[in-house]
Amino acid sequence: MEESIDGTGMTNIDPRDHGALKKMLQARPVWDSNELAANAIGLDDSVILHAGPPFNSTNEIPEPVMNSAAVALVFEKHADDFDTARAMIRSGEIRLQPAQNHSTVVPLAGVVSASMWLHKIIDANDPNNVTYSPLNGGNGPAMRLGLCSESALSHLRWINQELIEAVDLCQDDHIDLLDIAKIALENDDDCHGRTIAATHELVNRLKPAIDGYAEQKRFLNDSPSFALNHLMAASKCLMLAADAQSGSGMVTAAGGNGVRTGIQVSNEPGNWITESAASPEGDLGEFPKSRALGAIGDSAVVDMIGFGAMAVAYSNPQREMFGTYLPDDADELPYKLLLSVHDAFSALEFRTGLSVRTVVAEKTTPIVSLGVIDREGIAGRLGGGIFRYPLSLFQSALDSIGR
Repeated sequence: MEESIDGTGMTNIDPRDHGALKKMLQARPVWDSNELAANAIGLDDSVILHAGPPFNSTNEIPEPVMNSAAVALVFEKHADDFDTARAMIRSGEIRLQPAQNHSTVVPLAGVVSASMWLHKIIDANDPNNVTYSPLNGGNGPAMRLGLCSESALSHLRWINQELIEAVDLCQDDHIDLLDIAKIALENDDDCHGRTIAATHELVNRLKPAIDGYAEQKRFLNDSPSFALNHLMAASKCLMLAADAQSGSGMVTAAGGNGVRTGIQVSNEPGNWITESAASPEGDLGEFPKSRALGAIGDSAVVDMIGFGAMAVAYSNPQREMFGTYLPDDADELPYKLLLSVHDAFSALEFRTGLSVRTVVAEKTTPIVSLGVIDREGIAGRLGGGIFRYPLSLFQSALDSIGR
């Protein structure tokens, strides 16, 4: 074993994780530009990307994801109506694939298709490390909610036409997303369930010309979660900096598809280790727990890198909102599980770097704050909750690399 890179006195970093962790700590994700998915990742017209691990068959695609995929196909003009779109998916004419296998992260029940715009995030210290995320849909009938309606289709068109026009024109080059995250943590955000300060800072860094786009500026001001998709891609960028390191158990992918939840580790790029996905624990208001879909979304990468529920100590509003749904050891988890302080966060002592070896050794698992989606695909988001990854998932991942 070797001592920690940050000098905090941790002595349980396995040598096989040391190099991967060092690469992760060196990464500096910046918002570089915006590109169409077809150009950015070579996305084929017959492929739609979704969150989490792959589905075993079209029969297990949950209704919210099927809804989003159907809207995407009408948006792409591959289908004239939603029923035809569903039939194309069920027949296999349209294939669904995990977004993270394409260096892309998708929130909740959202999807990505070829004509959708993506934020391009690059590692300033390694231009070959590039990740992507779609534009956040704000508080309207956003795609991440898994709704199938004309209003969802209209909103998707607006996001990928009017909004992107303004954002792309007014984006300043190379916005440092770790700097955005640092400011957010200093101002009661957790960089996942609460991104108010992050969004405010991100929007403020757009060029003044954004003021000439009244509708788009109003949307940005009314959408406190707009920065979340950037932070998701930034978290994925940090993870991928540590990818493909022989013998390393560093977590490089995490997410749920509503049926199964899964992770990937550095030693085995592209190989999903999965288990059945329970639904997050949270207040669903008037809805019974039976309406809650299993854990879904690629935003788990945010918490696995150290933000979100793993950073609840920085966000009193999030702590108060989740209340008793937070486990008793929530504040201890970063110190138990995350291997190093990240020097980009100065005196905040923000910790990052998750290895399956540490999780198994500590016999405790990370927690993730997730939106809870209606499994029937009717009501959208039912509330927010806490999802705790099963220990057996990390044990399986560790077994797969031979400890």
